[in-house]
Amino acid sequence: MPYELDDYLSRHFQTSGIDLADKVDELIALVAPGESPNRPLYRDMLITVIRMAQADRNRWDAKIMLQTLREMEHAFSALEQFKRRRKVTVFGSARTPPSHPLYTLARELGATLARHELMVITGAGGGIMAAAHEGAGLENSLGFNITLPFEQGANATVHGTSNLLSFHFFFLRKLFFVKEADGLVLCPGGFGTLDEALEVLTLMQTGKSPLVPVVLLDQPGGSFWKDAMAFIENQLVGNRYILPSDLRLVRLAHSAAEAAAEIAHFYGNYHSSRWIKDRYVIRLNHALNDEAMQQLNLEFSGLCTSGGFQQQPYCESELDEPELCHLTRLAFAFNSRDHGRLRELLDLINLPQHWQQPSG
Repeated sequence: MPYELDDYLSRHFQTSGIDLADKVDELIALVAPGESPNRPLYRDMLITVIRMAQADRNRWDAKIMLQTLREMEHAFSALEQFKRRRKVTVFGSARTPPSHPLYTLARELGATLARHELMVITGAGGGIMAAAHEGAGLENSLGFNITLPFEQGANATVHGTSNLLSFHFFFLRKLFFVKEADGLVLCPGGFGTLDEALEVLTLMQTGKSPLVPVVLLDQPGGSFWKDAMAFIENQLVGNRYILPSDLRLVRLAHSAAEAAAEIAHFYGNYHSSRWIKDRYVIRLNHALNDEAMQQLNLEFSGLCTSGGFQQQPYCESELDEPELCHLTRLAFAFNSRDHGRLRELLDLINLPQHWQQPSG
């Protein structure tokens, strides 16, 4: 939603005799390409900073704003080179020693994801993070480190390379863990791992983050995630704090191959999604056949506030992503509520028997 100047600031611009809005437009015209659809957004960013300067906030507030903008711009720039590569964020304890079976499992996970041409994102530390990067190798690794008052060294795989980013704020680091992830794998860990797991599920359950495959990975016979899921089912579902279908947002696995297969299956037909006005649009690698469309309209009609599901081609509202124009769209008026059921819908459209077969 575009930012609107409040009355107080507008009056200040007028009474000062300076048309600051025009000055901002002149500055944008000097630096942003004329055809950029982002020019109104850049304008609102500058106006936001100007508002803060006009109010002359305290120094701590100003430093937070400055550090946040700098870190985000640097991260956007550094990650541009990896923009078209799918990535999987791996969480787990930094205290897991190399002799532990979970370390071996995480290293195997990194290698398996790399064979699927997936990059591995971790917090760049030791334990599970180091193991996943060891398996993936530098070419397939990204590390998001956190700057702390005490030493927080990056693991040997990404240390001193351009594949390592350092963040001052935890909240920005967490933002990029999720923003850049096309999948998440969570190994056993402490408070940080549990925090990430619950935050990711909350973001997807509430629609604040796009659906991606979330895999809880444990060693064969391990009970860490099994016990956690039992608590969630007994207490959260049992007390109706969450919907039973919300449990479909996450899957349990006990091998690297199983975790990688779950992620690969998620993208078998599903490519990506976005909102276009009041319609939720799912981009498909393969158009769906008539039987699949009938099944969707029969089994998942509850996801629609009106009408049903329709397949449609690329439209003019998506001119900002022309590289995806060849993909078929599945569009519907999503209720923005039942994201667990939406995950089940994606499972259905990812089954090959539901795809249209090439003619001839």
